[in-house]
Amino acid sequence: MSAYAGTLNQTQRMDTTAVVAVALTVVGWASAFPAIRAGLAAFQPLELGALRFAIAAVPAAIFLAVKRPTLPRVDELWRFGFGGAIFVALYTAMLNFGEQTVSAGAAGFIINVSPIFTAIMAMALLGERFSAVAWLGTLISFAGIGIIAVADGQGLHFNAGALLVLGSALCSAVNTIVQKPLFARHHPLTIAASNMVLGALCLAPFLPEALSQAAVADTAGLGAVIYLGIVPSLIAYAAWATALSRLPAARASNFLYLVSPMSALIGFFWLGEVPTLLGILGGALALGGVIVVNLKR
Repeated sequence: MSAYAGTLNQTQRMDTTAVVAVALTVVGWASAFPAIRAGLAAFQPLELGALRFAIAAVPAAIFLAVKRPTLPRVDELWRFGFGGAIFVALYTAMLNFGEQTVSAGAAGFIINVSPIFTAIMAMALLGERFSAVAWLGTLISFAGIGIIAVADGQGLHFNAGALLVLGSALCSAVNTIVQKPLFARHHPLTIAASNMVLGALCLAPFLPEALSQAAVADTAGLGAVIYLGIVPSLIAYAAWATALSRLPAARASNFLYLVSPMSALIGFFWLGEVPTLLGILGGALALGGVIVVNLKR
């Protein structure tokens, strides 16, 4: 049995740490959608991403400097680099550009292709098992997200923006598979902090212009980018790494179906966006599908 397979066998149960990590990830990433919309009113897409992760990278770099974690082996370097370049920099750039032209409901629908991508790749590349019941739960959740997209009122328009959001979903799924083996040897917070720092370095060329835009940004725009740097970035990325270290990749990703209904709930309290009955039905289906996947666990 490989070291990774041994680790996988030890991380099948939802313990308290995994539950808290999943909850922080869902709430953090759900709140990112309205925060990005608010931030794009004051910043350009790349500049918003650069400043967001510059904020997150400072405490992440301090953590790495203090903890001095185990250095990656040569064959692990590309996995760490992939997280910073693809999971942070490219994902953020594509999502920010996509949200300029794609409605929140449609973006939530498209981004939730990611757990399906992850499940397929986890079965093919990591040897994980995903039962027929789990696939049924996945389809129920995906149908619920589709209903939320329809309830958004602006419909699904697969333009260039939609393709960019789809690309960000693919970035997330591929990174989950690429970095999953790292948890057999490295602490999840080390992986998350490295992603923050490397991602910020990739986006650094856009930081000077971001600071110029920050100088003339309003309070709402500045508040949004600071919030993005702390909660959806620093906290949620660390929480996701923790969840991924304790659960199979396919199962952990399935919980991301809760992001869209949670985003609608946050939008209600933050932006005063009242969900329709159809949207509530979609959210219930998304939640029901996640419950089905975890029913036998």
